[in-house]
Amino acid sequence: MRRVILLLVLAVIGAGWYGFSGSSVAVAVNGTSVSESALRAELHAFVANPGLYCYMSSLANTAIDKQGAGNDTVTAAGEAAWANLRVEGIAIDQYVATTLKHHPSAAELASATTSLEGELAQAAAQTSNSCPGTPAQALAEMPAEMRAAQIEDQASSVYLVSRLNKSVALTAANIKKYYQSHLARYDTLCVSVAVVAPTSLSAFAASQAQGLSVAALAKKYSADKSGASGGAFGCYPPSSSSFASVRNDVGTTPVGHFPASPLSISYNGGTYALFVAATSRTPTPFAKAEGVVISDIQASNSTAANNVKATILYAAAVALDPAYGRWGLGSSGPSIFVPGLPTQSGPASTGQLTTASTTPYQ
Repeated sequence: MRRVILLLVLAVIGAGWYGFSGSSVAVAVNGTSVSESALRAELHAFVANPGLYCYMSSLANTAIDKQGAGNDTVTAAGEAAWANLRVEGIAIDQYVATTLKHHPSAAELASATTSLEGELAQAAAQTSNSCPGTPAQALAEMPAEMRAAQIEDQASSVYLVSRLNKSVALTAANIKKYYQSHLARYDTLCVSVAVVAPTSLSAFAASQAQGLSVAALAKKYSADKSGASGGAFGCYPPSSSSFASVRNDVGTTPVGHFPASPLSISYNGGTYALFVAATSRTPTPFAKAEGVVISDIQASNSTAANNVKATILYAAAVALDPAYGRWGLGSSGPSIFVPGLPTQSGPASTGQLTTASTTPYQ
């Protein structure tokens, strides 16, 4: 899946200038290169086509930013971000072709096109971006060489994931089977919270040890307005945008109990302890949970794929025209950096749910 490629942690050793001749080559990976003119055409396509820009930035969860009069140029950070993605795609495609001895068939490329369009639509929805046009139109707006590369990268990524022992193919049967094997993960969760001041934590813990109920603890100690009603905060089905956060915060704590260790939350200008308890769990029909099930499978596949893909990139020899930046070691491994420029952010980088200062969920 192309989205898996975009989520890779880069880890590369052995950089060499394979195939470079002056400025005619922008990036090269193990001798396979993207020309300067081709990469410039791709960057220009982002500037000229708002739909393509929106969908691809959503997929990467990183805005490929534009700047200048009339937004007629791409920022240096945007160039580096796109060059990174091209490096990853080439490395994966090469591995599938040379090590796994597989070349996507016409049928696989057609399927990859549909798959990529679906992931573009899903990415836009997950990042709350209302992209103009359709994903199919966004692909059509790409230069021919760029479109062919993206589709082949998608096909190679899908094939690689299918070869992993721990991966789950996204078929209707497998999705339903995964749901049935993990039913409790998709319960509709009703929760109560307690927002507790640091000065009250010892008393809260003592009352908790004495067996006070969730409602009693919230009424006695919570600074949140929900405390008056015993901390009742609402119910969250898998279709809720906050479901993943709620499910993570509840964890494995038994129903009707606050956990021993709290989370933290910014409240009224200070840092408070946040206790979250599930007060009821109700099974959710598959039809209403299917979207989250698919996301969970993709995340699981991504985790399994990251290990083998990191190994692929460790063995890759990558070269870069200095005009696009330099290789350097970041928190997630080697990547293309633009010296002296801060990280850019744009309208498409809105995919992460942020916790409100007065309520833990939206």
